[in-house]
Amino acid sequence: MIDVIVRDPDVLSGRPVFRGTRVPVEVLFENLEDGLTIDEIVQSYPSLNKEDLVACLEAACETIKGPGA
Repeated sequence: MIDVIVRDPDVLSGRPVFRGTRVPVEVLFENLEDGLTIDEIVQSYPSLNKEDLVACLEAACETIKGPGA
């Protein structure tokens, strides 16, 4: 997907995590679903940064739109 998301079989059994962390990507979506803001998520997970979270959301949006959208 994007360079802020990595998979490593030795980290959380290969689940996608944010680069340089052990924080799974689904944490972003679960916290947004629970009503937290990006800033609140960064406060809860200090190893994350706002730029990476926004890049992940942008990439997810582009994936959903599909090619040529």
